[in-house]
Amino acid sequence: MQIFRGAALVALLLAVAGVAAPAAWAQTAGVDITAEINLGDDGLLRVTETVKVPEGGEFRQVLPLRVQTGAAVQRKFEVTEVSAEGDGEANVANDQFTIAARPGSATFKYTVHNTVSDASGAQVFQWTGVLNTDVASIDATVSSPSFRMGVTKCTIGPPGNPQNCADIHVEPDGFAHLEKTDLHKGDILDVTLQLPPNTVKANADVRDDNAPNAFSLTGPVLAAFGVLLAALAAAAGYVLWARRSAPAGSEVLDPLVHAGDHVEFASPDAMLPSTAGLLLDGHADVPDMAATVVDLAVRNYLWVSAVGDSDWRFSRVNPPDAQLTGYERAVYAALLPEGTDSVLLSERGGRVDAKAVRAALIDDAVAAGVFVDRTRRGIEFWLGAGLIALGVIAAVVLAVGPQRHALVGAAIALGGVAALLLPRYLPSRTALGRDLTGQVQAMLRGLDAIAPQRIPAGDQELVFSRALPFLVAARRGDQWVRTFRDLDPTADGSPGLYWFGGFEDDRRLHRFGAHFPYFITAVEGLFRTADQR
Repeated sequence: MQIFRGAALVALLLAVAGVAAPAAWAQTAGVDITAEINLGDDGLLRVTETVKVPEGGEFRQVLPLRVQTGAAVQRKFEVTEVSAEGDGEANVANDQFTIAARPGSATFKYTVHNTVSDASGAQVFQWTGVLNTDVASIDATVSSPSFRMGVTKCTIGPPGNPQNCADIHVEPDGFAHLEKTDLHKGDILDVTLQLPPNTVKANADVRDDNAPNAFSLTGPVLAAFGVLLAALAAAAGYVLWARRSAPAGSEVLDPLVHAGDHVEFASPDAMLPSTAGLLLDGHADVPDMAATVVDLAVRNYLWVSAVGDSDWRFSRVNPPDAQLTGYERAVYAALLPEGTDSVLLSERGGRVDAKAVRAALIDDAVAAGVFVDRTRRGIEFWLGAGLIALGVIAAVVLAVGPQRHALVGAAIALGGVAALLLPRYLPSRTALGRDLTGQVQAMLRGLDAIAPQRIPAGDQELVFSRALPFLVAARRGDQWVRTFRDLDPTADGSPGLYWFGGFEDDRRLHRFGAHFPYFITAVEGLFRTADQR
């Protein structure tokens, strides 16, 4: 039903009573009013009102354009296209529409907006007005787009004793006419006209402070945020479960393998020192790269020799082959680019692409199934981006739709943000990676328990050298060197360490032990400086 009510009408039968609100007043009786009121298809009410005031009289109407219809409900109207001819003025100011007429004749024309609201069953024009002056005569005509307009109610008279109108009728052409004379101040005029539903466009501007708006906490919104909180709780539980601390453990893995009369070093699952370092702290960092440089020298791909106290030369021993991983080849190329057989470490400063080396290490670990690169776009990224896009679209659609549950979209978008942030809190190690990490830690405990005297003199240099890169990756290289400081590098029949030159005449590793930390610091600095460019 579309309804036009009382003061909310502002002008449906504005001229009928001469005054439609208590603020209207007149000093002299005998006012004659003629009104033509047309309701258009667009839902606008167009009024032409002629007021004749007798000599010595004055007529004034003050109609509010904001009408309180409930404790928290307000209707707002708008009056436009206002014009006045003759002895009178009309204007809109301070949310009021005012008509003033002096003795003589004045004609007022205006258009009233926002008078139609939706309901069910029919369109009903209802107007109730209290006459604040004596009115000599009323002659009003109401027209609408429908020929089926009918009068459902019309009463007039003093309070408590209204009489049915005898002078209101609807013509076959759909026009409603009201003629009345000798109306008195205080009489109440109550008129209701009915039209078929959906005859005109609904345009009421009703402000209900208690009514839900696009951003109210409605049932669907609370349900959406409930689902969001449940999802966040589940995600937090999963993160805590995934990041649970493994038992400290006391398992010791002996890395020494006895083969006949010889002793050799063997890492768990033939793991590389760079992978061990990556799994231990979850980051591909410069100690992992320095450990790989040492490992390449230990495995006879490079030769390292000290040049003075603060520089070192890298020389090609064997070219990269199929035994090296992609990451190891990247480190090899960073030190000795193609076509270079020998280079000083100081000459490579600023020329190493450490980001590419780091990415290669992570790629190898991911390919081995021990690591997940959380910095790359995975399913969480696409899920989060999709939810954010869906949430924004849903918020816009629901904000302008009839249900007005825009915060449902906000809940969806927040879920997307949580999905984007989730990888930051998830561990990078896979289940296999966590298992191997435990083995590396057990191996390190085994290395801590090694006494060089248990190893044949001829095997000590090889065991020391093959294990050293793992201790460098674990940031415990200095401790390992101190453990073997009395190792005789000539016990295998050749002077000095077989992979590090500069101390060939020494029968102990004392000078090498004092020198080695500076070498590691310089190598780490090479990759660190390059990474910060």
